[in-house]
Amino acid sequence: MIFPYPAKCSKKRNLVIAGILFILLLTASTTYGEEFQRALPGKVFSFPRDHYSHPEFKTEWWYYTGHLQTEDRKSYGYQLTFFRVAFRRGAKEGQSKWTIQDLYFAHLALTDESKKRFEYREKMSRGTFGEAGASIYGSKEPFRVWIDDWSVELKGASLQTHLLKAKDRDFGIDLLLVPEKNPVIHGKNGISQKAEGEGYASHYYSITRLITEGKIFFKGKGFSVQGMSWMDHEFGSNQLRQYHEGWDWFSIRLENRIELMFYQIRHKDGKMDPYSSGTIIFPDGRSEHLPLREFQIKILAQWRSEKSKAVYPSRWKIKVPRYGIELNLSPTIKDQELITEASTRVTYWEGSVKIEGISQGKPIKGRGYAELTGYAKPFNKGI
Repeated sequence: MIFPYPAKCSKKRNLVIAGILFILLLTASTTYGEEFQRALPGKVFSFPRDHYSHPEFKTEWWYYTGHLQTEDRKSYGYQLTFFRVAFRRGAKEGQSKWTIQDLYFAHLALTDESKKRFEYREKMSRGTFGEAGASIYGSKEPFRVWIDDWSVELKGASLQTHLLKAKDRDFGIDLLLVPEKNPVIHGKNGISQKAEGEGYASHYYSITRLITEGKIFFKGKGFSVQGMSWMDHEFGSNQLRQYHEGWDWFSIRLENRIELMFYQIRHKDGKMDPYSSGTIIFPDGRSEHLPLREFQIKILAQWRSEKSKAVYPSRWKIKVPRYGIELNLSPTIKDQELITEASTRVTYWEGSVKIEGISQGKPIKGRGYAELTGYAKPFNKGI
């Protein structure tokens, strides 16, 4: 995932801070791992409670993507993600405020599909003095996760309206999202298993259709937009094994109101982890878990980054035979790569895709997002 850096620091200072934090992040799982709760079977989700932060787990993120159109029908993809990475559970009496409890990261990206342009920004904070944080259920405050003036808030009597705000001097978003479907729990028995062994899993749910309206900003100018968004919230403590190299993840929203989520976790020897899986969400909101044997993902083309030299998959065919689904996915822009050298030096591809294919014998179109990690170098230190 993305580990951002402070925009106001010098480049040299960024690299020093990033190096220190990178070492801390890699060692935290072994130094403090026993303090954190693992994602185990049997969890019963409850909303709005589970929208809030879960500090008993080591890692957590709130992830929004979507596709927007302006009044003159120019199209954009967007992503806003907030991450929490913990080092220890709870503050000890007399402990300095400067002791790191959690680090907060945020990532904002816009894909200008009309002009074939992709931009992203990053933020990072310890949140020691309230400049960043994530609300905990029962704290008698509405839900908010934030870094400085970037934030996600939940409003309304049942906390169902999502307010997204993130902006710098070059571009930004100010969006209001209202769900059309209820949250969908991924996996089985309350966990999304990522590898063999107890606790190598996460608690993971999505809201797959959120009606979206608001504004996007470029160079100080605001443009009204409307569209549809997807939200993920995931939390756990130790999901990946050392033999993992990376993963390919897809969110798919079809015009017939079917949505699909898939992830394939790749081993270093090229094999797919047998715990890779997916979910199909039907028009009425019902969902079904899809084990790896129920779907096929075939790479049709590749793209080589001139910046990182990494070679990524760039077109895919996805089949779910039992439901008569066969889809072709292709990026709206080939270069949607993020190179985070000033943070944890993770390089990956994440971006907007367009979809055409067949669903139950009828032609279908859709939109989605893909995330590809481990192609520049193995991403096997855990998430």
